[in-house]
Amino acid sequence: MKRILVCEDEDVIRDFVVINLKRAGYDVTDVNCGEEALKTFDAEHGNFDIVLLDIMMPGINGFTVCKKLRERSSTLGIIMLTAKAQEMDKVSGLMIGADDYITKPFSPSELTARVDAIYRRVCMSFIKNENNPVIESGPFLLNLKSRTVSKNGKPVDLTQVEYQILEYFMNNKNTALDRSSILSHIWGDSYFGDDKIVDVNIRRIRMKIEDEPSNPQYIITIWGYGYKWNDA
Repeated sequence: MKRILVCEDEDVIRDFVVINLKRAGYDVTDVNCGEEALKTFDAEHGNFDIVLLDIMMPGINGFTVCKKLRERSSTLGIIMLTAKAQEMDKVSGLMIGADDYITKPFSPSELTARVDAIYRRVCMSFIKNENNPVIESGPFLLNLKSRTVSKNGKPVDLTQVEYQILEYFMNNKNTALDRSSILSHIWGDSYFGDDKIVDVNIRRIRMKIEDEPSNPQYIITIWGYGYKWNDA
């Protein structure tokens, strides 16, 4: 069953989200604050595929809950809900481990499309690739069977989005990839958002794999176009 935890303090919005996700075939558990979200997640032993998380809530805000959930699971899908259109809120959520964001107000079709896209990615984390199970590039080893990445033999802690981006890069070594193709490959053709999410995730990955993130050696920016994986 597709299990999702919805954390939203506004009753009308929470009811709207719950009704539409149930119609889309999800098993929904809903709470109205960050404290309850963490308590419920732990009580269910993390047995959720996705968490929809409002940013602005009394008590523990969504950013803090997102960070704590990401510490508990790298495969959990996390979508931030925000009433603010400011770029900073979106960037902040993505930088601390969210997979996507939805800006209120949103339509039922946008909600289900974004949730479905994240759910497909979560499912991919459990698919084992028995053929060609390893990709090597410089000091990196990407294991398709365990869906893990190591650098110089040391594991790199990645979310599933970050893993998929690295896998895409390493399957296209020394090839310039434009933002649109990265967005389409990772988030799907029906993604409602803009390609800023690509840039934020690249920044996050660089902080984890580059010796000097401000002077990257592996993920090279192609100005005005996109990025390239340097098979050093």
